[in-house]
Amino acid sequence: MTKSYEFNWQKHLPEFMQEGTSFDRFDEDPYIFEPNCRMKVDEYGFFITWKIEGKEGQVLECSLINSIRVGAIPKDPKILSSFEAVGKTEADLEGCIICICSGTDLVNLSFMFLVAENPDIKWIEGLRSVIHNFKANNVCPMTCLKKHWMRMCFLTNVNGKIPVRGITRTFASGKTEKGIFQALKDLGLPSGKNDEIEPPDFTFDIFYALTQKICPRTDIEELFKNINGNKTDYLTVDQLVSFLNENQRDPRLNEILFPFYDPKRAMQIIEKYERDEELKKKGRMSSDGFCRYLMSDENAPVFLDRLELYQEMDQPLAHYFISSSHNTYLTGRQFGGKSSVEMYRQVLLSGCRCVELDCWDGKGEDQEPIITHGKAMCTDILFKDVIQAIKETAFVTSDYPVILSFENHCRYTNRFYSCVCSHELKKKILIKNKRLKPEVEQRQLESLKKHMEAGETNTPAIIMGEEDDTENEEVDGDSQPESEVNSEDVDDDEADPSFLIEELGHDEVEDEGRDPAPRRSNKRSGRRCAADRATPHSKMHIPMFSSHPSCVSERNIYHNMSSFNESVGLGYLKTNAIEFVNYNKRQMSRIYPKGGRVDSSNYMPQIFWNAGCQMVSLNFQTPDLAMQLNQGKFEYNGSCGYLLKPDFMRRSDRTFDPFSETPVDGVIAATCSVQVFSGQFLSDKKIGTYVEVDMYGLPTDTIRKEFRTRMVMNNGLNPAYNEEPFVFRKVILPDLAVLRIAVYDDNNKLIGQRILPLDGLQAGYRHISLRNEGNKPLSLPTVFCQIILKTYVPDGFGAIVDALSDPKKFLTIAEKRADQMKALGIDTNDIADVPSGSSKNDKKGKGKGDTMKVSVTQQASSEMAQTSNSINNNTTETKRGENQLLPNVSIDDLKQMKTYLKLIKKQQKELNTLKKKHSKDQNAMQKAHCTQVDKMVSLHEKEKTTLEKLLEKDAQENVGKQCCQIQNPTISYREA
Repeated sequence: MTKSYEFNWQKHLPEFMQEGTSFDRFDEDPYIFEPNCRMKVDEYGFFITWKIEGKEGQVLECSLINSIRVGAIPKDPKILSSFEAVGKTEADLEGCIICICSGTDLVNLSFMFLVAENPDIKWIEGLRSVIHNFKANNVCPMTCLKKHWMRMCFLTNVNGKIPVRGITRTFASGKTEKGIFQALKDLGLPSGKNDEIEPPDFTFDIFYALTQKICPRTDIEELFKNINGNKTDYLTVDQLVSFLNENQRDPRLNEILFPFYDPKRAMQIIEKYERDEELKKKGRMSSDGFCRYLMSDENAPVFLDRLELYQEMDQPLAHYFISSSHNTYLTGRQFGGKSSVEMYRQVLLSGCRCVELDCWDGKGEDQEPIITHGKAMCTDILFKDVIQAIKETAFVTSDYPVILSFENHCRYTNRFYSCVCSHELKKKILIKNKRLKPEVEQRQLESLKKHMEAGETNTPAIIMGEEDDTENEEVDGDSQPESEVNSEDVDDDEADPSFLIEELGHDEVEDEGRDPAPRRSNKRSGRRCAADRATPHSKMHIPMFSSHPSCVSERNIYHNMSSFNESVGLGYLKTNAIEFVNYNKRQMSRIYPKGGRVDSSNYMPQIFWNAGCQMVSLNFQTPDLAMQLNQGKFEYNGSCGYLLKPDFMRRSDRTFDPFSETPVDGVIAATCSVQVFSGQFLSDKKIGTYVEVDMYGLPTDTIRKEFRTRMVMNNGLNPAYNEEPFVFRKVILPDLAVLRIAVYDDNNKLIGQRILPLDGLQAGYRHISLRNEGNKPLSLPTVFCQIILKTYVPDGFGAIVDALSDPKKFLTIAEKRADQMKALGIDTNDIADVPSGSSKNDKKGKGKGDTMKVSVTQQASSEMAQTSNSINNNTTETKRGENQLLPNVSIDDLKQMKTYLKLIKKQQKELNTLKKKHSKDQNAMQKAHCTQVDKMVSLHEKEKTTLEKLLEKDAQENVGKQCCQIQNPTISYREA
């Protein structure tokens, strides 16, 4: 960043956690019991560590921990007998068990249990403050290296030393063990396969030097040489300032809020990152200091202040995107799947603010309500357990309201409703449900008043009564949907600071994919909300996007909301896109997956965010691309689960078409370029890797599966891609667009990915730390790339924009010619101010006086000359038949134009590419010919040898025959 920004990602860690406490530790599956473990948390809050005498050190990464809570007494007799062996009964365990839940996603979880000597809430509170630290997921690559070094130091062997074998595993994907052993030897460390290293000898500086030896950053070295012209082994202050302003700063930023880098700021950077004291005194930076700077928090890919709660949080709910879950209770498939209370905990702790509860009657005598996917052969869980889980986790990671989306199929006595209340809604529960019958509303209002008269005005949840179960009921449109109430109807003191979202319309079974009709919701806060509830409401079907008198926009009914499955939502987008956006400016809408997604796959949420839909509900149990987009998007604004919609999606005086292909009024389109150079520590295996870069936003902004690097084989450690830039030339709506960078192996399996919203993306050379499928941070994998962000300029206007952005550059030629005339003794006052051209009007001078500097340049002479003509000849333009002024441009000027030089450069590049291709084809052809010739020669030799053998054989047979013939006459002669 241009200004120095202190990224305070560390949270205060109590001393007692760093010093450690003795616990008994056990796991249920598989069974493990370890008494008297000394549990510690490191000073940065990266790991929970423990070591038992005679065993290896163990760690649990805090970023993988999802929840901390008081654990229940184990029921396994084996575990209870283990505690009895150390003198602890079941009564001794009551309130002393800490349950630590961890996993790489929300479904595949592991549970570790710690048992303290006495009930102690301090460790639970301390651990919660560490694990729910979303800022720590965005630390820089240098901090990630330090984190990995700390892990290796904690994972000591039985002797308390660091095994060399553990170090070799870190670099095994790109180097042979022999090379790693040699690097350790060069640093003066034990280098045998079975050797051990004393922890004090293995400092972070030693580990960093080891990484630079085994995994040298040749990409940064090349960049360093380009900056200083490969003339020295250091950067001067001026060179550093030039690099920072030209490459690391977004040119679209305001110069006051984001000032240019100056020598003073450059010296601060040198002082902070340069390790050589001599160079530091001279104001110079070495390549090592430059590398450390590029790997620091100051070069994060996003503005780190966007991770704070930075948006206005006092707008109506309809003005926010809300992180939402569908069928929250399921851990897998929609049909025949398993329901789990734990899913509610995990989903809420991950930042989700809207969860779904499908309520049904239980099977026992009391028919206690359960949560399940009705008629889908899914397991069930108790409603009360779900409510308890929501109570415990709803406001742990975010204080902003949680919306409970009910689908109620219970009998009357089992129907539970609550009414609770945008900035005043902190730590409140909002209920979304179908409307009640008018008489039921009246009856329950009386119950509400009784609660208030009894002094229960602060209860966060009040039972509101029963739901109308008459399906598809409609009332005549003339009936009054809402009656105004005078202030005396409900006393001000009785107004409950609560909030109710009620739905009105056709009953629907969302699970079966039926098309829902629009519903209504009471969405008013404070006293007004209580007043609205004081009068019975009539049930009616309200058309959403029509000129019907009862249309919500015309009747000014702000408390309506609707739920659609994705197919119906897409239908509305197809036929009423602009009206849909306008509806979402005032009313709430919820989108959920269609019934055909029995595998719990997700639809792409971006299309509905483009329309301003607030609650785009997804299956959180499936960590697919859609969920990655959702989690990456809602990581901004303090991970509170609420994101303020862009201004034009909130204001009633603005019109927005989500399918627009032209820039939106008041929004400046952007051009984004991403050049991928290399990857670091992508895998611990020797595999091939490649990188994909995608953009998601408006349909015209979305580019998928088009930009990918080449495959680099057998190197998961530090592959070099060195690709040409991937250019997203026209991004109409940067506020809604996100960039996705994903790394895959040679089997097209995802290694890591990162979602980066364009709103807050930083330009320059950046290291992108990767996440896994479930958006959990990976410790070491990064991708090094250059991001260029510019204002979009249409074709043909580039030279004009360049002239406006840097006019001095475009005046240099005119000034140079004036100086040349001055050398000949010509006074500048004698030079007439004339437009460049060859018409007769040009011969008429405008007299002496101030000389106009004509922007006739080598790069854009024709465009700027025409602009000049339009300014200076307004009178001539009004005359019909007057010939337009054409600039007098020579061939030399044309050859110096930017477009011509660009074409020459492109032609030369294509020529070089053709030459390389020709050379490659020639070599391949030559190789093929040589191979063919070798085969022919070999075949010829083989045939020759065979023929020679046959000839020799025939010769021998002929000689034998001749000998026989010679012998036969001799015998005949003797016989005679």
